[in-house]
Amino acid sequence: MPRWRRVVALALWAGAAWVVLSWTASVEHALYGTVASVLAALLISPLGPAARPWLLADLRRVGRLLALAGISLVRIVRANVVLARRVWSPSLPLRSGMLVFPTKMESDGALTAVALVSSVIVDNQLVDLEPGRVQYHAVWVESPDPDDAYEAINGPLERLLQPLDPGSADE
Repeated sequence: MPRWRRVVALALWAGAAWVVLSWTASVEHALYGTVASVLAALLISPLGPAARPWLLADLRRVGRLLALAGISLVRIVRANVVLARRVWSPSLPLRSGMLVFPTKMESDGALTAVALVSSVIVDNQLVDLEPGRVQYHAVWVESPDPDDAYEAINGPLERLLQPLDPGSADE
C-alpha cells in the first residue's frame, strides 16, 4: 500500500475516533479534529499497513459484519441469561477450565477480531493469542476436545470473518 493511501486510511480512522469520542459539532472542533487526525496519521504511517475504512462500503463485508453482529448479540444474551441462572441457583455446578484450540485466522487483524468478539460473550474470555492458536478461560467446559471447543467458541465467528481476512489461505 503506498504511503499516501496509508495516511488517508489512518486519518479517516483517527477522524472517526475523534468524532465518536468528542461528539461535538462545531467548525472549530471539526477543523481541530481534522488537523490532529492528519498529523497523527503522518506520524504513525511508517509503522506499517493500515485497515482501509472504505472497504466497509463493500456490500459483502457489510452483510458479513451484520451477520457477525447478530450472532454475537444472540450469544451475548444467551450467555448472560445462563450465567445469571447459575449465579442465582447455587445448586447448578460450574465446570470452568482452560481451553486451547487452533484457529484458522492468519492475519493479526482477523485473529484479534475473532478473539475480541468472542471475549465480549461472558461465558469465555481470551487468555492467550498467537497465530494458529488461542486459549480461553471458559465458565462451562463441555468437552476438552479442541475440535468441540473450536466449534463452540470460535467456529461460527471465523466462518463469517475468514472470507474477509486477506491473510486467509481459503481466500
